[in-house]
Amino acid sequence: MKTIFRSIKNFIKETDKILLLLCMLTSAFGCVCVLSATLRTITDSSRFSRDFIVMVAAVIMGIAIAVIISMIDYEFIMRLWPVIALFCIGIMIITLRFGTGPNDRPDVKTWLKLGETGIFFQPSEIVKIGFIITFGVHLEKLKNNINHPLSILQLGIHALIPIGLVVVSGDMGSALVFIIITVAMLFTAGLHWGYFLGGGLLALAAAPLAWIFVLGDIQKNRFLALIYPDLYPNIIYQQERGLAAIGGGGITGQGLFNGTYTQRGVVPESKNDMIFSVIGEELGLIGCVAALLLLTFIVLRIAGTGRHDKLGKTKVMCYGVAAMIAGQVIINIGMCLMLLPVIGITLPFFSAGGSSNISIYFAIGLIMSFYRYNQQRELIDVSQSNINNPFMDI
Repeated sequence: MKTIFRSIKNFIKETDKILLLLCMLTSAFGCVCVLSATLRTITDSSRFSRDFIVMVAAVIMGIAIAVIISMIDYEFIMRLWPVIALFCIGIMIITLRFGTGPNDRPDVKTWLKLGETGIFFQPSEIVKIGFIITFGVHLEKLKNNINHPLSILQLGIHALIPIGLVVVSGDMGSALVFIIITVAMLFTAGLHWGYFLGGGLLALAAAPLAWIFVLGDIQKNRFLALIYPDLYPNIIYQQERGLAAIGGGGITGQGLFNGTYTQRGVVPESKNDMIFSVIGEELGLIGCVAALLLLTFIVLRIAGTGRHDKLGKTKVMCYGVAAMIAGQVIINIGMCLMLLPVIGITLPFFSAGGSSNISIYFAIGLIMSFYRYNQQRELIDVSQSNINNPFMDI
């Protein structure tokens, strides 16, 4: 029993309590917003909406997973990269074969239905974490020759495999997040700026081809709707109503559970992609700033874990996770403010859904493992330094 208490005490002492508390607080904020967004769907036989219950369960499960992962030495996790890579490729292939999509997008295959439970899981969410691990290991192996053309070729193929599988599934939003993660990790690893310049020019040159051969009609119309909203009223409707809801909240908001648009269900998918409209309408500018500050603190805390990695093995993965969260935040809020087209990206910790919430805590658990075991290794390194030890001659 003493051993168990000692282990718990050591875990509490060594783990990144600030990051975990920030994530738990942000998730609690998100759960309340989802409850408000789905209040009208509650029947007389239940006290809470199904989406709220699923999200709370996912958050609790995610926190437990994060704690468990944080107890595992990241060196062991990194050694499992071949298994992780095969799992990620396998589950994406299964999704392409047996997956399904939203009712209005029969052409995509982004979700897997878990038997007859009525629960759907989005594999690309967990594949993001797997990619950060495998790509981080790859960068670690090539760190001394990162700018060699052969290294660039290997890394390019590595990144294109998950991106290509996600694009084929029809999930362009996740594909964009994968690209953001890739660029952030390559930059952190020290790739020469010339490669980024060349890649950017190549992307611009390929943009017309992507418009013609990659994007579907729905995706094209979402871009055009931002420029010509009057010509695409049915497509821009969601964003216009979301922006109106945010504007209607003013400084202090209309009050939790009292948003005019939110409680009438005027904004489609207000519990998912447009959850920021709920925050803006009911909690106003103050609520929006609070949500953004929480997310910013989480991103900075994760980046700080990477920045303080003296051994250099986990830095790129920390920045990969930070870029993933920051990228999704920017894209989602850009959608809500009509600055970007709707591409199905959730707001981390806030949007409803089991897949995104569980997966984000997988990443948090990984960061907590980095934090914990890097601290221990730094202590070991200090003892092996050139400081004179009076006991060496004994």
